[in-house]
Amino acid sequence: MKTLSIVTPCFNEEAGIARCHEAVRRVMAALPGYRYEHIFIDNASRDGTVAILRDIARSDARVKVIVNARNFGPARSPYHAMLQIEGDAYIPMVADLQTPPDLIPGMVAAWEAGSKVVVAVRRSSVERPGPMKLTRALFYWLMKSISKVEQIPNFIGYGLYDRAFVDALRTLNEPEPYFRGLVAEIGFDRTVLEYDQPARQHGRSSYRFFDYVDYAFLALSSHSRAPLRLMTLTGFTVGALSFLIGLVYLIAKLLFWYSLPAGAAPILIAVFFLGAVQLLAIGVVGEYVGLVLTYSRRFPLVVEKERINFP
Repeated sequence: MKTLSIVTPCFNEEAGIARCHEAVRRVMAALPGYRYEHIFIDNASRDGTVAILRDIARSDARVKVIVNARNFGPARSPYHAMLQIEGDAYIPMVADLQTPPDLIPGMVAAWEAGSKVVVAVRRSSVERPGPMKLTRALFYWLMKSISKVEQIPNFIGYGLYDRAFVDALRTLNEPEPYFRGLVAEIGFDRTVLEYDQPARQHGRSSYRFFDYVDYAFLALSSHSRAPLRLMTLTGFTVGALSFLIGLVYLIAKLLFWYSLPAGAAPILIAVFFLGAVQLLAIGVVGEYVGLVLTYSRRFPLVVEKERINFP
């Protein structure tokens, strides 16, 4: 009998964690031909999430809990939990149920039909039109334009992943994993299922604006060298333009020596423009240097404080 490993990251989810457990239990009860384990990984919640998880794990041996020593971020924590699975397939599930568990039977059917990867993409979202939605659409367009690896639009990581896919991830050294990009980069035949994202069942997103910015920079620096090459191209273009402007100014000064004042404005404009380009280039290089430093440290994805129901 095959085993499905469902992983749910938690951070201050006391209002809905029991509902998430019950929703998964109900769906899996309709799949009697499969065993399952439900791994919750808590990212140092400050509410009663861990206490509730202890109670759930005490009454349900299929529930396993990892408690982190501190908050290691929304990317590293679920990735670490994924690497701990023992099942034949991995299914990430968020605690607020915006990744509907009712999609699991369809994903399992596609998996049994031969797909190593089954990705669930949002057909519609409860997100209201606004600057954030426009920014997200712009980010997906930019990633699709500059990345050599195909990016999956409207994909947030929800899906089913065969054990072979997880084993491939285990061979990588990804201290700051961008899971959505890795799904496309590793490959494997995949099936795409669409779903309508339901409203959040409880609480609010722990993501803030700068979390999204940090995630976007991680995606860009991990899966494309285009920013570095763009800076090289910008430097070449600015250098050529400066040379042409200087040449034109020299010729004009020779022809109209007394009527063309030298002035400080052109010099100041050129200095500020070149300074801005240099700072931008240093910032881009710094992102890549920081990523290399992170890789070289080989710091663990998370440091665990406690494990519950693990053998």
